[in-house]
Amino acid sequence: MSAEANRKSTLSVTPGLSRNAIIIRLGGELDVNAVPVLREHMQHIWELPPKPFLIVDLGEVTFCDSMGMNELISVMQRCEARGTRLLLGGVQGVMARVLSITGLRHAFEVFARVDDALRLAVAPP
Repeated sequence: MSAEANRKSTLSVTPGLSRNAIIIRLGGELDVNAVPVLREHMQHIWELPPKPFLIVDLGEVTFCDSMGMNELISVMQRCEARGTRLLLGGVQGVMARVLSITGLRHAFEVFARVDDALRLAVAPP
């Protein structure tokens, strides 16, 4: 096992709720070491009754590797199965580049500011 795989995760996960959305704020590195941390937090989310929106605030993510992107894809797939719209907010800098380079920018609903994602989630249908 590599030294990288033995490194402790620097990912912070802060959950929140609004009327129509569950909000997850991520900070730090979204990498192979962070995947178990994110999965553990998401497991609690999946146990809740579905909300129309799940907003993932990526504004404080400083690094994202392929494992981090794979986990976001898994979250998207789980949301689709539950009938929940996944909105990625705060997509600038690192995350904007990663989504662009991987060609996944158009696979997600992406917002440069998390406030824009929140506005969509609270807008009347």
